[in-house]
Amino acid sequence: MPRIAATSGGRPALTGLGARPVVEAGAVALGFVDAEPGFAGGPFTAGALHAVGEVVLHNRPELFAALASAGEPAPPGTPDGALLLRVYARLGAAGIRAADGMFVLAIADGGDLVLVRDHVGARTMFHARAGGHWAVSTSLRALRRWPSLDTGLNLAAVRSFLTFAYLPGDETLLRGVHEVLPGRIVRLRADGTVREEVYWEATEAIDDTTTAAGHAATLRALLERATSLRLPAAEPVAVLLSGGVDSSLVTALAAKLHDQEVRTYSISFGHELPNELAYSGLVATHCNTRHRVLSVSGEAVAARLADTVALLDSPVGDPLTVPNLMLAEAVSGDGMRVVLNGEGGDPVFGGPKNLPMLLYELHRDDPSPHARSLAYLRSYRKCGGDLPALLTADTLRALQDEPGPERFVAPYLSPGTMRSHLNRLLHCNLRTKGAHHILTKVERLTAARGLQGRAPLFDRQVIDHAFTVPPRLKLAGTDEKWILKEAVRDLLPATIVDRPKSGMRVPVQQWLSGPLRELADDVLLGSRTSGLFDPVTIRAWLRGEGTLLPRQGGKVWLVLTLELWLRAYDVA
Repeated sequence: MPRIAATSGGRPALTGLGARPVVEAGAVALGFVDAEPGFAGGPFTAGALHAVGEVVLHNRPELFAALASAGEPAPPGTPDGALLLRVYARLGAAGIRAADGMFVLAIADGGDLVLVRDHVGARTMFHARAGGHWAVSTSLRALRRWPSLDTGLNLAAVRSFLTFAYLPGDETLLRGVHEVLPGRIVRLRADGTVREEVYWEATEAIDDTTTAAGHAATLRALLERATSLRLPAAEPVAVLLSGGVDSSLVTALAAKLHDQEVRTYSISFGHELPNELAYSGLVATHCNTRHRVLSVSGEAVAARLADTVALLDSPVGDPLTVPNLMLAEAVSGDGMRVVLNGEGGDPVFGGPKNLPMLLYELHRDDPSPHARSLAYLRSYRKCGGDLPALLTADTLRALQDEPGPERFVAPYLSPGTMRSHLNRLLHCNLRTKGAHHILTKVERLTAARGLQGRAPLFDRQVIDHAFTVPPRLKLAGTDEKWILKEAVRDLLPATIVDRPKSGMRVPVQQWLSGPLRELADDVLLGSRTSGLFDPVTIRAWLRGEGTLLPRQGGKVWLVLTLELWLRAYDVA
C-alpha cells in the first residue's frame, strides 16, 4: 500500500512529488506515492469535499450513530477514510474529536487543503509551500524531491535532534517543511495563509472524590475497551512482549479478550547481557501465547542500519530501530497483519524520568519557567550539553540566531497549563516523545513490512482518564505507574506487576567497538560527512576518550544515525 500526497498546484505539481494523481478538484490534486510503504486509501467524496487518507478507525459504530443522529446516515460498508470524511463534512471538529483511531486525511475544499491528524499522532503528515502552491504528503521523501521546493538542511532541527534524539515538534530536518501536529486540523489556504484548529488536547481534571479502587476499576474497563477495539476480527494477533508491565498487561488483555490465537515476540541480544527474557517467558506461559524470541546480532545491526534509518521520515536516535524492524519482519513472516505493543505507559501514567524532574522542582533556586525547560532538556542526557565541542565553529555561528529547542517543551511546563507538575511532565512527554518518537517509529517500521502497529495505552479515552487520576495514584511515593499496575494486578503474576523497571540492555558500545566500528569510522570520518561535526571530537569519541562514559555509545549512535539519515535523503 502507498502513502498519500496532495498539492494546490494541480496535476503537474503532484507528479513533481513522484505521486500518481487520483483526484483533480479545481487547482487541488490528490494522489498516492506508490514507491513508499503506507496505508493510503481513497479517493473519498462527501458533498463538495474530496480526500485521500491513511485511516484506521476503532469506533465505527459510534461514528455511524453520530451521522444518523445528525440526519446524514452513511451506508454500512463505508470505508474508514470515507466515514471520517463524512463525519468531518457534517460535524466538523467535533466529529473528528469523536473519532478513535490512527489517521491522517488530506481534504480538497475548494482551493484550500485541509489536513487532519489523529489525536495522539499514530500517523504523520508534512506540508510545504513553494512557487505559490502547497504540497502535502505523508512521505517526507516526496517533499524532498518536489522541484519547486528549494530546500536544504534545517540547522535548528539538527540541534533539536541532538538534544532530544528525535524531533519534538513541527520542524523537520528539511528547511521549510513542517509536520502537522497531532490533535490538529490545519487549513492551508490558497492565498498562502495557514489556520490551525486544536480539536483535542489532554486536559487536567483531577477527581479527588473517587477512591483509588474506583479509579482503578474505571481504568481497567477503559484498557479492556481499548485493547478489544484494536484486536483484528477473525484472525490471530501479535504482541511485542518485552516483559515489562506495559507490554505484559497488553498481552494479558489480548489473551483474555481475543477469540483467536495470540502470538508474542521478544528480542534477545545474547544471554550474557542483562535482559528480560525470563520475565517475557513467564508472561507468555502465564497467558498461554505462542512465544518466539528473535536473536539480534551486532553484525545484523551493522548490515541493516543504513537501510532502516532511510525508512524513517525523521531520524530517531534509538538503538532499537533495527531490532524493531527485524521484529516486524518476523511478525509479518508468520502471517500476522496486526501487532499490538505496550507503548504509552510511561508518558501517560508516570514512568521513568519524572522522579528526577520532580526532585529538581523541589530544590531548584531559579523560579523562572525557562530554567525548568532547560532542566527538562538536560534530563535527556543526549548530546545537548556537548554541542560546543561537537559542532564545528561554522555550524555554531549559523545557530546563534536560531530559536532554541526549549521552545518545544516550555508550553507544556509553564505554570497555569496544569495544576500538578507531574501532569505537566506527562503532558510534555505525551506531546513530544510520544507523538514524535514512539508512535512514529512504530508506525513507519511496521508499515514498511505491511503491518499495523497498534498501541492500546495511547488510546484517547485512556489518556483522558489518566488526567483525572490524582497524581499521588500515578506516582505513589517512588512507585511509578501505581494506578496502572493496580488496574491489572489480577491479570499478571506479582513478579511482573511489582518488579522495578529495569529495561533491556542494548549493547551499543559493544557494537560500536566491534561490528559497527568500520561503518562508524566511514560515516563519521570519511569524505562524505556533512561537515556539521568537529572531526577532532568525533575521533576522540570513537576512540573512547573524554568524559562521555558511560553514555559514550549512545552519543556516538546519535551522531551516526543523523549522518546516515542525511545521506539517505541527500541533504547537505
